[in-house]
Amino acid sequence: MDAQGRGRADDIDPADQWVLNPDTGEYELRLSPSAAQPAVPRPRRTATGGGTRTRSAPDRETSDTLAPDTLPGPRRRRGAPAEPPPPPGRRRSRSAKKPKQSKAKKILLWTGGSMAFVLVGVTAAGYLYLKHLEGNVNTTDVGNAGSQGFSKDEAFDILIIGTDKRTGKGNGGYGDKNSVGHADTNILLHVAKDRSNATAVSIPRDLITDIPDCPTIQPDGSEKVIQGTRSVRFNTSLGQGERDPGCTMRTVKALTGIKPDHFMMADFNAVKTLTSAVGGVDVCVAHAVNDKESHLKLPKGESTVEGEQALAFVRTRHSFGNQGDLDRIKVQQQFLGSLMRKMSSGDTLTSPKKIYKLAEAATKALTVDTGIGKVSTLKDVAMELKKVPPKNITFTTLPVLDNPAERVKATVVVNESKAKPLFEAIKNDVSLTDVKQKEKKEKAAVAARLKGPRSDASEIRVDIYNGGAKAGSAQETLSWLQNDEGVLKSSQLGNADETLSKTTLEYAPDQADQARKLADLMGLPASAMKPGKSEKNAQGLPAIVLTLGEDFKGAGVPLTSSSVDLDVDKSTADKQVCAS
Repeated sequence: MDAQGRGRADDIDPADQWVLNPDTGEYELRLSPSAAQPAVPRPRRTATGGGTRTRSAPDRETSDTLAPDTLPGPRRRRGAPAEPPPPPGRRRSRSAKKPKQSKAKKILLWTGGSMAFVLVGVTAAGYLYLKHLEGNVNTTDVGNAGSQGFSKDEAFDILIIGTDKRTGKGNGGYGDKNSVGHADTNILLHVAKDRSNATAVSIPRDLITDIPDCPTIQPDGSEKVIQGTRSVRFNTSLGQGERDPGCTMRTVKALTGIKPDHFMMADFNAVKTLTSAVGGVDVCVAHAVNDKESHLKLPKGESTVEGEQALAFVRTRHSFGNQGDLDRIKVQQQFLGSLMRKMSSGDTLTSPKKIYKLAEAATKALTVDTGIGKVSTLKDVAMELKKVPPKNITFTTLPVLDNPAERVKATVVVNESKAKPLFEAIKNDVSLTDVKQKEKKEKAAVAARLKGPRSDASEIRVDIYNGGAKAGSAQETLSWLQNDEGVLKSSQLGNADETLSKTTLEYAPDQADQARKLADLMGLPASAMKPGKSEKNAQGLPAIVLTLGEDFKGAGVPLTSSSVDLDVDKSTADKQVCAS
């Protein structure tokens, strides 16, 4: 007895629910009309004459119920005799000769439907998991100390803060047991707009600097201003007097002129959990280490550290260099470079287990500002950083000098002559690594701005602004241009809306010949020329805009090239360096 006769279809292949419609040549889903008859059986052959018949339930003889390897006979009443078999020599329909092909197509269709269901399930689970991860992340509202959102199309700066607060199991032996959580490790990470390079600048915790007044958002939503202090250690910008990470961000802005867009803060547990999540981080020491303070024990050469041992590695300072914080900073930079390589390696990215553990560890270990507090935004930040080649991620330390006010050297001060070019490079997206092809193209494009005809000085129409030069520079330049160079169609309009580090010359395309002539007279490099648009002067006529920046040296004094000559120690994230 077949399945239809038993009222069951337990032995019917689900793929057999798809049948061929001879009118359209397509396969269609055949659905059962009731729970008692959930499926249509395969066609059965009669015992007479070799003809093919299909047994069907009443009122089911339609084109929608055609068996995949036969055409139906004419309808007949229940119990009526069967039709005679076809005459000898009559050939069967070609459509009945495709059982194997039909079976394959049916299986594909059925499998595709199942996959769609699985994908829907996975998507729902993924959504719930993201919500779970979002619940792990701690956030702090730093107000206008940072940016409210994150753009994947712009350069961005993130302040990475490591605190010395002794929170978490097993951390009682580290740091100052009475610490409220100072800014023990500080790295300003700048990622270039085109993602060709990134620069990570470590700021020493013992740097003497001024901490500005800091508005902080209280739990009830109100604002409290914490008074600033002068000539104190940088690490007191966090924790001291209830200062939050926004205070550290404001201190960085005052110190460097660079406003961090966001912050990420981690404690001792972060180092332990992140390194364990990726299966350990490879480090190298130039000599065997047995540090009594941090309890770090490592043989000479390369080792893999994770958990407690990884934390000991980044906390150690008495076994490296002159046993000071500056040498420990170098060790930490090497460690972070190795961690970056491990997190982006194929071994990690192709392991669902490691990715799961990393996601859990990272979200639980970090405190971030509300601007990047969503897991989806943190993912965007990570993906943008992943675009930067490791060889172009540069680690360096803020140039410093021993504090001249101290007899016993314990703190440092900024080395202004070396620090200022570094800050300018970061502001202008200049890589500290050698991105040769990009630099070559940029220099060629910039140099081309000075190529072309020049107008007479008398034809130049220019408005002059002071955008950071010493007071009186705009008037001095106006007098010099008019009296010495014959640029009579010139005006000085006071201070610019913002301070510029570099002098700029903005002009419309049809003023390029005037701009080239003025650049020659002023001794401006090609990089100062900014093609775009001009403005209208007091007479309503188009005028070039000359804005004198902080680099302006005086009327008639040529400016040097815009290339930055950086005298800083640096390393890159793609290379393993042995700590010594």
